[in-house]
Formats: sequence, structure tokens, C-alpha cells
Amino acid sequence: MDRVMKRQHRPGMFSALACRGALLLVMATAMPAAHAQAQIFGPGVQRQANAVLSLMSYSVVPDLASSSLSIKSAQTDNPGIVMSQLGGGFTMSKTFPLYLEGSIAYSRYDPTFVSTDGADSRRLPTRWNTFAGTVGIGWDFPLTDDKELVIRPILNASLGNVSSDLKLATAVVQHVTDRDINFLNGGTLNAYGLGGALMLDWEHYRPEHDIDIELRYTSIHLQSFGGSAPAVQGSVTSQTANLYARWRAPTGVIALDRPLRYVLELSHSHYFGAQAGVLGFNYLTTLGAGLELDTTAHEVYVTRVRAVVRYVFGNNVSGVSLGLAASF
Repeated sequence: MDRVMKRQHRPGMFSALACRGALLLVMATAMPAAHAQAQIFGPGVQRQANAVLSLMSYSVVPDLASSSLSIKSAQTDNPGIVMSQLGGGFTMSKTFPLYLEGSIAYSRYDPTFVSTDGADSRRLPTRWNTFAGTVGIGWDFPLTDDKELVIRPILNASLGNVSSDLKLATAVVQHVTDRDINFLNGGTLNAYGLGGALMLDWEHYRPEHDIDIELRYTSIHLQSFGGSAPAVQGSVTSQTANLYARWRAPTGVIALDRPLRYVLELSHSHYFGAQAGVLGFNYLTTLGAGLELDTTAHEVYVTRVRAVVRYVFGNNVSGVSLGLAASF
């Protein structure tokens, strides 16, 4: 997705951000969270429940850098974590500056546990699938007379579900009856989140160029509830600070009776709270360049289409992504 929660800022125009169908392939040199092995007896699964909520926090917080991630182990080259997010946001108009945003996300986490009876040990590969959604409502308070610079408080609410699939023959686990295996073998864990964000947004649009700069801080507390194993519960608080900047200007080429624009992007995300270090890094930076096609000269529902190639890097990770976006 080209920009999570990024708006096309013309009054009355909904900017979707897009389809975060971008595929970001990240090579991690250290992945303790994704490939940790734990005794199935004791607090191992409980710690992993907290860990999977920490991973869910990447899905519920709007963030361009982590909108689509595929984490690989440098040792095995096998994916341990896959995360994708689709979201958008818009302001109703400059005269009624109500801001609405929403996103849905999917992630898959493949931890491995160890079952032992004191003599023999068996590896228990599992697959945890997470679905999460976040909605937000805010209001733009202009700081300048032209209303190009606004401060935007946002209230957020999230809901998510983690389902566990123990990829193992029944014969392997038929003698293991404790509460942890009950959760691993077809268990579920639900979570809700409440929090908010504060955004400083500058939008400077001129015929010769467009400038967007956003500074956002988001904090959402996730708490598990219900589920198939009440004894396996968790809670985390995710906190993310984001800086996003975009420059758009005509290339001199006309396409569909409108100027074809080039796009330059910069974003930086720093992760605090439960997110810090859970994937082996605490920040991600992206540098992007692409093209934007304006379709407003024709009667189509989509007003702009944008494709951006990005280079992504952070401590212990680096990779590339292709972002696609559509504005409506």
C-alpha cells in the first residue's frame, strides 16, 4: 500500500491510500522473536501469546514502513513472519474538517515449540494467523489562515483475532493434555485495542508542485479477551512515531489529458513499547520514487493512480518494496 492513512487532501475527495499490496522482502540477521523455541510446559506459550500481540500491534498502527513485511531468517531463508495492511483516511472538507480513517490487516507468525517428557523431545511447528482492524475519528484544527497546517487529534479502536493451527499429526500430541497444547492445537485468542494519535499535517499544493509532510505519534493498548484458552492471555501497548514527506511535480509528459507526475518520498518510523526490538529492529526508514497518473479529465471513479518503488532499511534489516495507491 502506497500510504497507510495518507489522504488526498482536496475537500470532499476521499483518498484511499491504497492498496498496500506492496511486497516488502526484508532480510533479517537476527530474529529471536520469530524462531524462539520454548518448552510447551511452563510459561513458554504465555510468553509467545504476548509476543504475537506485539506483532499484532504492527498491524493496528497506521505505518507506511511496516505496511507489508516478509521476514526471513538469514540462517534458514524460510519466512517466519508475513504482515500486510490495507487502509485509508480522509478529511470531509475544509469547512467540516472531520477526519476518518480505517485499516484491515493480516499477519502470519510461525513459531516452533518443544514438547518433552523429560527423556524425549519433539518439535511442534505451529502457524498463528492474525486478522485485525482499526478505525479512527479525528478533527482538524488549523494553525494557519490558509488551513495548510493543521493539528489533528485522533481516537482509535482496534479488534483482532489470533488462531493457532498445530501442524502435527494427532499421534504426536495425544499424550499432551495441558492447557498450552489446547491453545496451540486449534486455539484462538481475541484482542481489543483502545488508544489515539496526534498528527501535525502540512499540505502545500501548487500547480508546479505538491508538498505533504506529516508527523504522527500513535499509542494503542491491546488486551486479550475470550478465546479458547482463558489461561493463555496477554496485553501490550504499542507506540509508534512516524515522519512522512512527499514531493510531487509534473514530468512534462501529458497522459490522459493531464500532466504525468513524478513522486519522491521519505518516511521514518520509530517503534517504542511492545514493538521495540520484537522483530530485531526498532526503526525503519524508506526512500521512494515513482510516478502518478491523474485521471480527473475522464469520468472514472479513481482520480489518481500511483506506483512507488521504495528502499527500506533499519537496524539489522534492509529490503525493497513496490507500493500501489489509488485516490478516489
